[in-house]
Amino acid sequence: MTAAVASQSLNKPRNAIWFDQILILLALALMAIGFVMVSSASMPYADSATYANNPYHFIMRHGIYLCLALTAGLVTIAVPMEIWQKSGPYLLLFALAMLVLVLIIGREVNGSKRWLDLGIITIQVSEVTKLAVVSYIAGYLVRRRQELITQIKGFLKPLVVLMLVTFALLLEPDFGASVVILVTALSMMFLAGARLWQFVTLSAGLGIGLALLAVIQPYRWQRLQTFLDPWQDPFGTGYQLTQSLIAFGRGEFWGLGLGNSIQKLAYLPEAHTDFVFAVLAEELGFIGVVSVLALYMFLLYRMMIIGRRAVDCGQLFSGYMAWGLGITMALQAVINIGVNSGVLPTKGLTLPLISYGGSSLIVCTVAIAIVLRVDYETRVKNFYDQGIVPGGKAA
Repeated sequence: MTAAVASQSLNKPRNAIWFDQILILLALALMAIGFVMVSSASMPYADSATYANNPYHFIMRHGIYLCLALTAGLVTIAVPMEIWQKSGPYLLLFALAMLVLVLIIGREVNGSKRWLDLGIITIQVSEVTKLAVVSYIAGYLVRRRQELITQIKGFLKPLVVLMLVTFALLLEPDFGASVVILVTALSMMFLAGARLWQFVTLSAGLGIGLALLAVIQPYRWQRLQTFLDPWQDPFGTGYQLTQSLIAFGRGEFWGLGLGNSIQKLAYLPEAHTDFVFAVLAEELGFIGVVSVLALYMFLLYRMMIIGRRAVDCGQLFSGYMAWGLGITMALQAVINIGVNSGVLPTKGLTLPLISYGGSSLIVCTVAIAIVLRVDYETRVKNFYDQGIVPGGKAA
C-alpha cells in the first residue's frame, strides 16, 4: 500500500494542471465576444470613402491585433516574475519617458495627445503606463511593506511618483486613465496592509482633488452637466450619451439580434471602440449585458484568488501584481460600462478585451498572461513544498 501511495504521489505532477483553465476560458470568451461585436459595430462605419468602402477594414485590423495580443501573451507567460520585480522601476521610468514624448510628438485625436505613431503600430501610452505602475507599486510594497504598515510616510512615498504620472496624463489630457491608476495603486496599498484610516483619509483627499480638476476644466465641467441631463442638448453636447441610451432602450430583454443594431448606422459615434458595449446591449439585450458583466466579475474573482494564493505562499510581489492587474481591468470595465449606460460621465476608456484598439487589447492580454504566470509559479512552489518537482520526480 505504501508503494502504491508513493507511486500515485509521484505521478501526480504529470497529470497536474499548471495554469488556471477558468481564467484562460474567461479571457478567450471576452476576446471572442469582442471580435464579434467589433465586427458588427464597425462594418457600417468602415463602409465609407474614408476606408475605401471596405466594410472589413476594422475586422481585419482587429484580427491582426488579436494575433499580436495572443503572441505577446505566450511570450509573457514564459517570463519569470522575478524579472518583472527587478525591472519595475525601469518600466516606470520608461513609461514616464513615453508620457513626455507623447506630449511632444504624439498624434492628436479629438483634442488629446495620447498616441505615439510608430508607423507600423500606434501605441496608446496610458495603457503601457498602467502596467508599469502596477509593477512598480507591487515591488515597492514588497520592499517597504513594514514601513507601509507602521508609518504614514510609507504610504505617502509612492504617491509622489503617482502624482508625476497623473500630472503627465492630465496634460494629454487623459483623466480616465489617471483615475484608474490612482485607484488601483491605493487599492493595492490597502490590500498590502496599509491602515484603514490612512487609506480612507488619502482616498478622500485624492477624490476631492480629482473632483476639483473636473470642475476647474471647462470641458470637463460641461461633460458633468451633460451627464446629469443629456437630453437638455440631445443633438449637441449630449448627443453621444443620448444615442447610447437609445441603444440600451432598444435592446430591451432579448435584444434586436446580432447585426441588427440601428444606432451603429452613423448615429452612435465611436460605436466600435469606447461605445461598443452600447451596440452589444442593443443587439443582445439585457441577457447579453448580464452575461458580459458576469464574465468580468468571474475574471476579477479568478485574478484576485490567484493573487491571494501567491501571497499565502510567500510570493508577495506576484500576489500584489495579480491583485493590481485584476483591479485595473475591473475598474476600467466598470468605468466603460458606466459611461455607456449613463451612470458615469463620459471618459475615453476602452472595454478590456472587447473594444477595438491594439494597445488596449495587447496590454490586457499581457496582464492576463502575467497572472497566469503567477498562478504557474505558485503551483510549482506548492509541489516543491510537498517534495515533488515538475516531471514527477521526488525532490
